[in-house]
Amino acid sequence: MTTSADQTEQLTERVRAAFESKSPLKLTGGGTKAFLGEQVEGDTLDVTGHAGVVNYEPGELVMTARAGTPLSELEAVLEAEGQMLAFEPPHYGDNATLGGTIASGVSGPARPFTGAARDFVLGTRIVNGQGQALRFGGEVMKNVAGYDLSRLMAGAYGTLGVLLDISLKVLPLPRTQITRVFEHGPSEALTQISDWQRKPWPITGAYWEDGKTYLRLAGATSPVESACEKLGGETLDDDKPFWRDVREQQRPFFSNADKPLWRLSLPPAAPMLDIDGDCVIDWGGAQRWLASDIDAVALRRIVKDEGGHASLYRGDASPRFHPIGESMLALQQRLKRSMDPAGILNPGRIYPEL
Repeated sequence: MTTSADQTEQLTERVRAAFESKSPLKLTGGGTKAFLGEQVEGDTLDVTGHAGVVNYEPGELVMTARAGTPLSELEAVLEAEGQMLAFEPPHYGDNATLGGTIASGVSGPARPFTGAARDFVLGTRIVNGQGQALRFGGEVMKNVAGYDLSRLMAGAYGTLGVLLDISLKVLPLPRTQITRVFEHGPSEALTQISDWQRKPWPITGAYWEDGKTYLRLAGATSPVESACEKLGGETLDDDKPFWRDVREQQRPFFSNADKPLWRLSLPPAAPMLDIDGDCVIDWGGAQRWLASDIDAVALRRIVKDEGGHASLYRGDASPRFHPIGESMLALQQRLKRSMDPAGILNPGRIYPEL
């Protein structure tokens, strides 16, 4: 029987050998986030065998699990205790793992209201590019001090280290959840959502699609019901499947495979962009999905002028992530060299220079 210590040693040995031979490694888990970023050439390092919940303290709202743990399994354990991952991570497939979720840094509709994936990372244990097992952070907030390297792993796509274990803060499931639906054009939706967010209401989702705004409220029963009375609108019956489909990109909008799909990150107050294509609005305006044949350079210029950036989720364009400036690239290269001096961990996954 292979133990966790054996699995850790196997992973560190593989990375150590790759470091010595300067052989690139392609980190893989469930494969559900493989479409994000650039493709990696190298020997496959599969972390799915390093799985299981290490420690869970419901009373402390803290869970530590191994990177290969299936996300569905972890969420089932939490739900049995009336708790959840508050950043509402997308799975993008049945084989999603915790490690892939944190490595890609993806968050669902609740992200602007409860926090991003990295905001809930308390600590990590990783293997760096030299095959050394390192631990950062802890399992309580007071232990997270100094340079917060554990949260740097969120969104690093495995370029800084192989995730072994991850400690997360979790939250209680809301007692009540209600979604109200309104008839709005896109610009009107942005204005109205901005106004709603100034209210002391327990908003956990704000999404617009095809002339309708969907506002989700969740928390204690009294404030949710009070907000709904003031809001008006129609109640969406059995709203959980709706928000699951938004999270997993299974709404009809996302099924159009004829056009590239872009993720636009913008200031919530940014106006609707004059671009030919179809668009939906999430995160109260901060995240917008665009299906369009527009030239990548032209799109990124428009989005940058509005203070945002554009990443390609589906289609052909390079780089898939929005280009960064020379100073930021230099900083990221220094960080990469310090964690992975031979550049063997998922080289080029984010940018060719990393």
